[in-house]
Parts: sequence; C-alpha cells; structure tokens
Amino acid sequence: MTTSNTTVKPESPLLRRGRGEASYFTIQELCASTTALREGIDNRPPKCAYHLLHVLVDQLLDPIREAWGEPIVVSSGYRCRQLNALVGGAKYSHHILGCAADIIAGNKADHHRLFKLIVKMQQSGQIKFTQLIWEGDGRWIHISYVPGDLRCQVIREC
Repeated sequence: MTTSNTTVKPESPLLRRGRGEASYFTIQELCASTTALREGIDNRPPKCAYHLLHVLVDQLLDPIREAWGEPIVVSSGYRCRQLNALVGGAKYSHHILGCAADIIAGNKADHHRLFKLIVKMQQSGQIKFTQLIWEGDGRWIHISYVPGDLRCQVIREC
C-alpha cells in the first residue's frame, strides 16, 4: 500500500457514518497520543490513513460500540512510523496504516466480556476484521480492519 505525504488535520468533528449518523469516535481521538505530544512528534495521518481510519470506525468501532451499549475508549489508534517505533510497535503494525485500534472498556473482566462479544459478532456475520488480539494480559484489546485482508484471526494472549 502506498502512502501519501499529504496529511490531514485530525481535529475533524464527529466522523459521519454511511447513513448520515454521527459516530461514537473522532479522528482526533484515533490520533491522540500523549507520547507524541511529549516527544514533539507530528502524529497527523496522511490522506490514505485518514480514509482507513474512517473505514475502521464505520466497519468495526461503531458497530462494536453500538452492540456493547457502553463507552469504549481508543487507547491507541493511528501511529506514524516514528511514534510506532518509540512505543515499541511491530515494524509492520496495522496502526501505521490507520487500520487498527487498541480499545479499553473498563477493567479486565469488562475486556473479557467485550472480547467475547466481538467474537460472537464476527461468528454471526455482523462484522469482519483482520485481527482481534487479547493483549497486555487483558489490559486492552487490539482490533484491525485491513480492506482485502479480512481473515478474522483471533489471537488470545494469556
């Protein structure tokens, strides 16, 4: 996938869903990073990542949030290469593309319930994803949506 050097401002208000409904998530939220701020890293996404962030929200984050019925926080979304390297992300992380989010929804027990809900949504055909990973011993859930690579891989790190 090629990337453009043109960046977009992450301050856009609520994303718009396909039916004209407001999203539960903003581009600003998906690009926010205290590490980037502290280190002076520009974490604005290029146009292609900006588009893929919209796809991630529309195809996964909003449907999951709707089914969950309670707030979900994106603890890490888009990461530029410099930020990704600094936080120890995988070299070819889906976060770099704008295709992944690490989400939290309370405590470890809540994450377990949310993880099971996401698997159930996939099994019932409500959503498809690239990867769903139980990470950090249950402190967060990683989920990605790479168009053309919807293998629905579930990895439970225990």
